[in-house]
Amino acid sequence: MATSTQCSEGFSPFIKNVTNIKGVLLDITGVLYNSAQGGGHAIEGSVEAVKRLRKAGLPVRFCTNETQCTTKAIVEKLQRLGFELTESEVFPPIPAVCSLMKARALRPHILAHPASLSDFSEIDQTNPNCVVVGDAADMFTYHNLNKAFRILISMETPVLFSLGQGKFYREDDELSLDVGAFVKALEYACDVQAEVVGKPSKTFFNTALQDMNVSPENAVMVGDDILNDVGGAQKCGMYGIQVRTGKFRPQDEHHPQVTPDAVVDNLAAAVDLLLTHR
Repeated sequence: MATSTQCSEGFSPFIKNVTNIKGVLLDITGVLYNSAQGGGHAIEGSVEAVKRLRKAGLPVRFCTNETQCTTKAIVEKLQRLGFELTESEVFPPIPAVCSLMKARALRPHILAHPASLSDFSEIDQTNPNCVVVGDAADMFTYHNLNKAFRILISMETPVLFSLGQGKFYREDDELSLDVGAFVKALEYACDVQAEVVGKPSKTFFNTALQDMNVSPENAVMVGDDILNDVGGAQKCGMYGIQVRTGKFRPQDEHHPQVTPDAVVDNLAAAVDLLLTHR
């Protein structure tokens, strides 16, 4: 499998330190499988790539901003596609924001995809004192956004949570607006800064790292999102590998803000890079 890196192997700091990698974080959509109406399909070589990481003794966690379904549904979908994983290995934003709201005695108004709402079932949602926005897809109507706006603007100190910060994602070979674009509208209208729960939040990444008992400098994130996967991981102290699948676009290889530690064709090539030099 051909592998392309940002610089020659003789000089790449990532290649020199790849022997120190003790844990791997993987994005899900666009890295493990391509999203599509009706379920999607595993990207070629990705099922075997995850197995190879486990066989090599590297702990793996799945770090995703997926909020269009429950954690259980994410795991069941991946298992149907041939991946071997458990719910405890998957880190999506909804459980994280629920823990945060419980700790702060917050009651949310939720603008999210209907298929995800059961993951909020243990949270008191009466008389909201915060707003939570996930990827609501077709539920991002004017009516629903305006309702979230009215609740926020009525608060003396508005509290807004954004489940991820993505600009767009790929589905059925087309790009679609992600949660970040809609949260920006609420931020602008209400003069509030959203608290991001999910990638690229350092707290979110660190939760997965702590679960593996791995330090950031000994971990690598593999993702298709140049800003939230790769850039977020690097700001956290990890290495970041960009794959040319999912939402990847050629201009990502020359991004003005983020320089990946390596750019490879797909997850299988990323695992080749990790295991060959390890």
